[in-house]
Amino acid sequence: MAMTDTTPDTPIETPEAVPVETAPAEAVPKVRRRTVADLNRGVETIKAYLRTLPVTPGVYRMMNEGGDVLYVGKARNLKRRVANYTVPAKLPVRLQRMVAETVTMEFVTTHTEVEALLLESNLIKRLMPRYNVLLRDDKTFPHIMITRDHDYPALIKHRGARDRAGDYFGPFASAGAVNRTITALQRAFLLRNCTDSVFSTRTRPCLQFQIKRCTAPCVGRVNRAQYGEQVDEAAAFLAGKSRDIQTRMASAMMAASEALDFETAAKMRDRIRALTAIQAHQDINVEGMEDADIIAAYQDGGSTCIQVFFFRGGRNNGNRAYFPSHDKNQGTAEVLSAFIAQFYDNRAAPGLVLISEDAEEQELLAEALTLRAGRKVELAVPKRGDKKRLMDHALTNAREAHGRRLSETGSQAKLLAGVAELFGLEAPPTRIEIYDNSHIQGAHPIGGMVVAGPDGFIKNAYRKFNIRDPKAAGDDFAMMREVLTRRFERALKEDPERTGDTWPDLLLIDGGEGQLGVVVEVLAELGLSDIALVGIAKGPDRDAGRERFFMPGRAPFGMDPRDPVLYFLQRLRDEAHRWAIGSHRQRREKAISASPLDEVAGIGPKRKKALLLHFGSAQAVSRAGLADLRAVDGISDAVAKIIYDHFHPDG
Repeated sequence: MAMTDTTPDTPIETPEAVPVETAPAEAVPKVRRRTVADLNRGVETIKAYLRTLPVTPGVYRMMNEGGDVLYVGKARNLKRRVANYTVPAKLPVRLQRMVAETVTMEFVTTHTEVEALLLESNLIKRLMPRYNVLLRDDKTFPHIMITRDHDYPALIKHRGARDRAGDYFGPFASAGAVNRTITALQRAFLLRNCTDSVFSTRTRPCLQFQIKRCTAPCVGRVNRAQYGEQVDEAAAFLAGKSRDIQTRMASAMMAASEALDFETAAKMRDRIRALTAIQAHQDINVEGMEDADIIAAYQDGGSTCIQVFFFRGGRNNGNRAYFPSHDKNQGTAEVLSAFIAQFYDNRAAPGLVLISEDAEEQELLAEALTLRAGRKVELAVPKRGDKKRLMDHALTNAREAHGRRLSETGSQAKLLAGVAELFGLEAPPTRIEIYDNSHIQGAHPIGGMVVAGPDGFIKNAYRKFNIRDPKAAGDDFAMMREVLTRRFERALKEDPERTGDTWPDLLLIDGGEGQLGVVVEVLAELGLSDIALVGIAKGPDRDAGRERFFMPGRAPFGMDPRDPVLYFLQRLRDEAHRWAIGSHRQRREKAISASPLDEVAGIGPKRKKALLLHFGSAQAVSRAGLADLRAVDGISDAVAKIIYDHFHPDG
């Protein structure tokens, strides 16, 4: 979010240098100390831009000598806003540091301040400037989907782009919440969850029918009209009409009972129980609130936890905690405003967003959310009643999650200090990279890198390396050489001065003396001999707890099996192992599922599906004649000729 508060806050008096390491470790990379001369130079740089800046709304970017974006801000009046940075005495120390690093700026004008706010939040998420409040954990949320591109729609979990025809319900806070809801919905509405290809090849009911979670439309146990009623009921329930659905089911159960059709009555009873189970799993509900997000922010000790609760169709779809990265001196209102702008950057807000306190530029935020959603969005602070009670519940969750985070961070700090002592490091490491390889007899070889820091695993920094050299496949030493070479050649290319925050303090290699020797050679060739290296190998019989550690110039050593630092190192090693094996499996499964049709030019998913449904297999497609290929829906004469020529190059 753009900083609109220019109240003086500990201005620089006349020090020799301006410190830059006071922000949280994850937000500020290792950079050189800035002098007063740097600050003056930054001010002059900004003044030079003022001569040509317009007085219109827009977005500005401040960049350092390496071209990295330091800060993205928006303004109603670009010239007036940027001019604030030319008076250092009125800037907080954090912004003085930023000005001292600024060597160039870029500007984009917009028609309105709302457009500037939307562009600002988009750029912040894409560029991740270290002086902005940053929402780092921004995974897409899962939804429940009822497909609408098949005669017998399926009830499935969906995540990602909405590029398939269907009804989407959500978001849900986690995949677990979606899975539990789908299971209960299957019991209540008996909808299929199989893929279309499985559906088309069934010759008898599957297990879902046997356990009363599907009516087996694949084999004609229910006709299209009857199944359509089940689908409509499920869609109505997910849209919030649960009371009407349950009333109808109760009436049907009573009618069946009075007609002495006890089997049908029992089935309706079971379906009603399933619906009740879905609603009973709600932690807290508010009568009359259909679609809303609850956002509660708790701040203490210079860090903030933000809890988001999702209510859709009158039901609680779960909650998730966020810990945005920000300067310790930024207040809750500023952090909350920046969080909301970034959180809704790639998703539409519901009609009502309740927040725990007034956010900075709240009216402008509400206008921006309305513009992005294409309908009215209300941003409000509840003052009394059920909504206030709900907000208090969310705040309690935020406070408790914040406490757990502080406790975990404290424990992590002790463990990192123990690692530094064990391996003779000058200070606790802020970035540990752990490497492992995976393959099966040389097939589909892959290398994995995981990263850990003061706040635990940094999953968005994980990397996988498909081994390119065919001679390296199956050779653990050669694979490790390729992985480390590619990793650090790219790092040197992108950051030759090593001023960024992507350089490790410690490399942990899953392997013994041989693997460590390879890494030593690679780093020496690249001139990076100052990075600490440790190899970790399992002891006799590969027993956990009897690991041996290898370091250059030091005899191998072990640790007390009950030492917490050993458990910590084992966890790091096991995470790298899990990541490497998982990446290898994905690559292997992708290779197994690959089809010869994937190599045919002009054959996309729809044509591929049509061909497979018509011929039954890719092999049958390869043997088909031109006339047979032309008979497939969606395959023109020209496309049929392309397919035929691909499989019959000799004519």
